[in-house]
Amino acid sequence: MEGKQKESSDLLQWIGRTRTAVLERVKALLPFVKMGSVGGAILTMLVSVGAYALIAPLQIAVGLVIMVLIHELGHVLAAKQKGLPMSAPVFIPFLGALVNMRRQPRDAATEAYIAMGGPLLGTIGAAISFWLGYTLELSLFKALAYIGFILNLINLLPIHPLDGGRIAVAVSRWLWLVGLTVGLLVIIYFKLFVLFIFWLLFALDLLRKVVLNRWISPVKSLTASYQLPVSWVQERGDQLPEKGTRKELAYATHSELDGKQLLFFLWPEIGLRGMLVMPAQAIIVGAQVTDLEYRQKKEETYLLVHCRVEFTHYENDQYFQVPVRYRWGLGTVYAVLFAYLVTMLYLLSRNGLPIEAFSRG
Repeated sequence: MEGKQKESSDLLQWIGRTRTAVLERVKALLPFVKMGSVGGAILTMLVSVGAYALIAPLQIAVGLVIMVLIHELGHVLAAKQKGLPMSAPVFIPFLGALVNMRRQPRDAATEAYIAMGGPLLGTIGAAISFWLGYTLELSLFKALAYIGFILNLINLLPIHPLDGGRIAVAVSRWLWLVGLTVGLLVIIYFKLFVLFIFWLLFALDLLRKVVLNRWISPVKSLTASYQLPVSWVQERGDQLPEKGTRKELAYATHSELDGKQLLFFLWPEIGLRGMLVMPAQAIIVGAQVTDLEYRQKKEETYLLVHCRVEFTHYENDQYFQVPVRYRWGLGTVYAVLFAYLVTMLYLLSRNGLPIEAFSRG
């Protein structure tokens, strides 16, 4: 039984590490382009146009980036209405764009409102392109309308981190199960295999939340090691700790404005203040030294302190408390918008708009 429990715990930790690693890789792009500056947005727009132009005509590439821009501006405007500062968009070829919220929403209703802004304004932009295409008989605008409708339909899928996944938090988290099946079908139908990694991470996260947490103890653990010069330790006390020492540690924790939670292992007697970034908001159960060893490196001896923190996942129930009227209103808008996009894509396809418009002719 203990063996199975350990396997489940290892799998759970692997899921968390994989999800965190992918998100960190995406976030690592943000400082590079100096997110928040108009210059960064323009630069990444041009890079995206160049990337799309490798597989599609230039006018399609430019139009696609404009459709993505309209979508992202919907998020920016919605966030501004809620008084939340948001950066200029950063475009990532073949993945769309990102906007950075400098302060996180305090409730699911606000998060969903900002998430809905993108598909709503994006759909309006695609609808205008559709109207221009059929009024002026311009095939380019018809193709861009088709692209815009697909773009916003994909974003409405109830899958994290897509907009639909954030909207589902305020409407009904049962929509995540719908997204698990419908999302995979849409990805396969439109051959958007680059999005499969997001679907997979979403599926693993649901597995962790719905299944694994029922099989294993809710108490999880993380380990970290810290290296201190022995000379540093001796300055703080006459006696060095013994090799193999195990003991309970004091700790401190706080959360930053971006939602990141930091934990500090505290052992004042040896001058240890080791920082650890928690994978998510957590309730700390305890912190311990699990082992202690001495290592010689060149002319200096170091004390290597192995630490472990035990914690449970923290979920703020108040965050998910959405007024019933708002929940129904948001759900209605979501359903109508989703149905409209599906209908428009069906009509455009039925009228013979070729999928080949996405590639060089």
